[in-house]
Amino acid sequence: MTADPRALVAKGSRILAENGHSDMVWGHLSMRDPGGAGVWIKPAGLGFEEIDPSDVHLLSWEGEILEGEGPKHLEAHIHLEVMRARPDVMAVIHSHPEAAVTLAATGMPLLAIGHEATFFTPPDVARFHETGDLIRTPELGQSVAHALGERNALLLVNHGIVVAESSVERAVFGAILLEKASRMTLAAATAMGGVTSTLLTSDNDEALAKRDRCYSDTQVGHGWNYLERTTRTSATPSGGVG
Repeated sequence: MTADPRALVAKGSRILAENGHSDMVWGHLSMRDPGGAGVWIKPAGLGFEEIDPSDVHLLSWEGEILEGEGPKHLEAHIHLEVMRARPDVMAVIHSHPEAAVTLAATGMPLLAIGHEATFFTPPDVARFHETGDLIRTPELGQSVAHALGERNALLLVNHGIVVAESSVERAVFGAILLEKASRMTLAAATAMGGVTSTLLTSDNDEALAKRDRCYSDTQVGHGWNYLERTTRTSATPSGGVG
């Protein structure tokens, strides 16, 4: 039986909030509608930690609200256009975690210092330079989808991140790993005086093997179950605006 998309988007949003992705009312998580009607997505005006299933919108592929109350996110085009371009993608996250945003601005590659960055290997996460402003039109959403290509993560320079995966569980897990791997890359650069050309990188074949062992669907499932167990199960009182 397919999980209720509204419950899954709400749960994933709260997990993101408790793992470095809260940015007041900004940032969003979506899931492709199992019936093909469009995209279930967090609404505007509420923080990740405030989302209950009843808050979640269903948007049509044209961006119209089919179910749910309140305003939609201006950047819903990220989700709609990535999923339109990638039939394999079932969930998309856009958020503004501090370390990943900082790493994107430096131009440094994401390094597989620990296991975490191997979730995105190969190749390195892509970068989007077209604008640091909001992705507020279908055309910009299409540009984001093009920059993402077949990868599962994209750094929007001077803005945030996009993670696109085969399930809400893998997308949330990946977004958390991306922020941790970004912190580790920045810490390594600081420890070496910012001389990024001398930073150690992982052997690509080994990184791929580590990815398969560490981040199979079974292992990601264990990680998701842990995140569920350690995350608050109800939203905090809402007070978001617009």
